[in-house]
Amino acid sequence: MRVRYDRFPGGVHKAITLSFDDGQIHDRRLVGKFNEYGLKGTFHLNSGTLGKEGFLTREEIRPLFTGHEVSAHTVSHPFLEQSPVEQMVQEITQDRKGLEALVGYPVRGMSYPFGTYNDQLVSMLPSLGIEYARTAANEFGFNMPSDFLKWHPTCHYRQMVEYAQQLLALKQRHTKMALLYVWGHSYEFENDNNWELIDRFGELVAGNENIWFATNAEIVSYMHALRQLRFSADYQIVHNPSAQSVWVSVETDVVELAAGQLTELG
Repeated sequence: MRVRYDRFPGGVHKAITLSFDDGQIHDRRLVGKFNEYGLKGTFHLNSGTLGKEGFLTREEIRPLFTGHEVSAHTVSHPFLEQSPVEQMVQEITQDRKGLEALVGYPVRGMSYPFGTYNDQLVSMLPSLGIEYARTAANEFGFNMPSDFLKWHPTCHYRQMVEYAQQLLALKQRHTKMALLYVWGHSYEFENDNNWELIDRFGELVAGNENIWFATNAEIVSYMHALRQLRFSADYQIVHNPSAQSVWVSVETDVVELAAGQLTELG
């Protein structure tokens, strides 16, 4: 009997997540598009710029991003790898605190300002309460990250339609998790006058039952739950100690492992 970790919630192989930075006013239009097409987004915000000209107000953060995720991007958007350790700590922890006061839930992820980082910064993140951090290094593929603290996206938003088509074309015999991760800034749609890209993207994928639409944090939480599974020595019995169900392949069958339950696979 062979068990594979190759399924997202609902037993599907494919997932899409979208990630946009900086919290400028064009997020309002982008969130409206996401809601129209049933997409899930993670929005990385600088708490220090909220309320300034061209940026979202503090009062609108919670209602605007309901159903999506607010994540950290530092207070003032510095080059963190060029900063003293004390500044790194303050930029991240103060951003978390500021955003958490607005949204009412723990902020556990971030994207690196300018996409830049170093090993010292990465090693510090778990102690600062950060579970994932997105880079700006496109990998142009659909692989799950080997390190969520150096999470490379699939593509910039300008290639989102092309890669959505590639994701949809993956055959059912594809037996790996396939994640399309799109990143960008909402103001780029405005500057480039290409808002039609989000419509084309949405029309391609909306309502597809073979795709899990998730925030960054939802993906991280699911993968943590999957990795916490406890198997018997002969892997015929499995305990899911987490608070969420996960799905695996057992030979050719898709098996749901319910939250907090023991399951016999043999």
